Amino acid sequence: MTRIDFHFNAPDKLHYSCRLLRKIHRAGQRAVVYAPPVALSALDLELWAFSPTDFIPHVAAHDPLAGATPILLCSEPTDTPHSDVLVNLAAQTPSFFSRFERLIEVVGQDDQDRAAARERWRFYKERGYPLTSFDLAAASGAGA
Repeated sequence: MTRIDFHFNAPDKLHYSCRLLRKIHRAGQRAVVYAPPVALSALDLELWAFSPTDFIPHVAAHDPLAGATPILLCSEPTDTPHSDVLVNLAAQTPSFFSRFERLIEVVGQDDQDRAAARERWRFYKERGYPLTSFDLAAASGAGA
């Protein structure tokens, strides 16, 4: 059964996602990022620029190099060669999340993002998925 973690109160979802993907990559895992096309374009640019000393290999999920690339970006439900980690930046529940060992829901600080996350939490909980939450504001000492 997919393990689901909510990382909430991210002050900058894209920057936090880059740090998260770097950690996943360093751990030798493969990840798929699910997000709307505009967010994926911004994440793609951020992955290239967020750290001058780190390279996080990534391509679109439909790219011919997807099987050999550890981080895949997709905006539509699709079959992917990876099943380790799914990172969700979208407002809706990814329909294909149960194919992954772990799902990480990244939630920002705005009310609309939090409301959508509460709906996804209820969806997973009603179906019996194990849920864990991490308050990023508390972890950074910034308060909630």
